[in-house]
Amino acid sequence: MATLRALALLLVFAAAPAAADSGGLQAGGTAIVREIVDGDTLIAEMTGTEAGTPPEAAKGTRIPIRLVGIQAPKLPLGRPEFEPWPLGDAAKAALSKLALGQTLRLGFGGAKLDRHGRLLAHLYAPDGTWIQGAMLSAGMARVYTFADNRAFAADMYARERDARSARRGIWAERFYAVRTPDELEKLTGTFQLVEGRIVRTAIVRSRGYLNFGEDWKTDFTVEIPPSAQSLFRRDGFDIAALSGKRVRVRGWIESFHGPMVEANHPEQIEVLEE
Repeated sequence: MATLRALALLLVFAAAPAAADSGGLQAGGTAIVREIVDGDTLIAEMTGTEAGTPPEAAKGTRIPIRLVGIQAPKLPLGRPEFEPWPLGDAAKAALSKLALGQTLRLGFGGAKLDRHGRLLAHLYAPDGTWIQGAMLSAGMARVYTFADNRAFAADMYARERDARSARRGIWAERFYAVRTPDELEKLTGTFQLVEGRIVRTAIVRSRGYLNFGEDWKTDFTVEIPPSAQSLFRRDGFDIAALSGKRVRVRGWIESFHGPMVEANHPEQIEVLEE
């Protein structure tokens, strides 16, 4: 009963008015939600389409839809030996409360399909509630943008920050804590938010590096690949000017001369101090 009461309280925030309407998105038609897979994926039947809707999502088609821009706690979903993330079932229940049986409007802000054949869309309930925003406000998801899907990142970060400050949902769990650079050694292969101060920056063989310690061979580093640097420049993101700044970085932790995150778009790096 306590879990159900907590979920009901979180969904008070989820039902708040949307901070971002669908303006600026390409209309993607409508779909009725038939099944909830987890906290960021559902199965829907297309009930209407727009020009530009992928042919895989023709009217009457049942298709998986990934709530682009967020990452909810993961469930095993048939994967052997996969350890469920904390609050995975609660996130699925929250999305069910918001979307199951509803006819939602779809909006595209970038790539429309992923390699798994899922539609990548922002979703809106009949009352105008922005589903991604509602999940973030309830603390049932984190912001998870891609270089080819960056729409509404600022609005999503604002909701995430509010939920994190209030310790709603996942933000009360140590599993999702914002890490410091010296905590990452044993977190390879996991998605993390990391806060720290950049000691120095460098560009070596067209690759940008943000070093969070004196020893680049062992300390935490953010790598910006050559293919991404034009995107950073186009957004006015000066890599060299980040030296000495305190930032929050998000991404999957890799191991290469110490813990490393590859940043392929500017939204992965939030500057906390100017």
